[in-house]
Amino acid sequence: MTDSKDAKEHGMQRVLNKLQSSFSKGDYYEAHQMYRTLYFRYLNQKKYDQLKKLLYDGAIQMLDYGQGTSGADLAELLVSVLKETKFAPNETMFDRIAILFEKMDQGLLERDAFLNNALQWSCIASTDYKTGHPDLHRRIAEIFWRQGNYTAARYHYLHSSDGCGFATMLVELHITKGYSNEVDLFIAQVVLQYLCLKKKNTAYDAFESYTSQHPNIKGPPYLLPLLNFICFLLKIIESGKFASFVVLCEKYENCIRRDPSYTDYLERISQIFFNVKPPRTNANNPGFFGNLIQSLVTNLNEYESDNENEDIMFAPSSSSRS
Repeated sequence: MTDSKDAKEHGMQRVLNKLQSSFSKGDYYEAHQMYRTLYFRYLNQKKYDQLKKLLYDGAIQMLDYGQGTSGADLAELLVSVLKETKFAPNETMFDRIAILFEKMDQGLLERDAFLNNALQWSCIASTDYKTGHPDLHRRIAEIFWRQGNYTAARYHYLHSSDGCGFATMLVELHITKGYSNEVDLFIAQVVLQYLCLKKKNTAYDAFESYTSQHPNIKGPPYLLPLLNFICFLLKIIESGKFASFVVLCEKYENCIRRDPSYTDYLERISQIFFNVKPPRTNANNPGFFGNLIQSLVTNLNEYESDNENEDIMFAPSSSSRS
């Protein structure tokens, strides 16, 4: 038994030596095949710790030598091992995935597939992260930001919990590429989208960081009505007072109508944090503002019929902070 084990280890070492020789000769195809050979051997022997290290080191080496396709293949195998073994997501592995992703050329076709599979693995331990773990999203967002891909960075920041980092990027994006009259639009949409994702705390962090960092914003109170609307909205959501939410939306109706998507976001926010029923889809649909008034009147009637002396309010769908 010992002799058999020694023979296997000797065989492994022989392959590893041949692997390094292939790199020295510039024979990257052969080196890639050696890595795959070792992959199958370690996998069959269930040496998962050694296998993860082998694949990570191999992918790094391939990518450093400019062998993008081979490097991506080994990186994909690494993620497949993480999935197969149900390896618990952790910060170390998030860092490694981010390093591999950043080393891959932006035009590499396999890059997106690697990222998607890594995000799928990252959420196996929690049903709360349907699109991937927020810590991995943050790392990927930072990479896209460094590479100047603001659109992709924006998406991943939105699925992270780093509102402050997102705000810093938005300030840079507005100053370098935005119009001066859009300074409020850049942050308003982000806050509303965070709230639709039930990330109340992250929305607050993003707003506070953006308004405090941007050199053209002073307040509160703010000179721009939309910023005041968002500021009050965050406070009202924290309080849970639906009547105040209705009054706020009516008072700032002109601001809300600046972007057609705002009413869609606010409609979803009213459902999440104030338990407002979705509007009817038939021809009698009163629209967002009409639906708010109807909901307020309905609950006012319920309030009066119960002879309660409390303020009209709806409890948020979740009292836990996102």
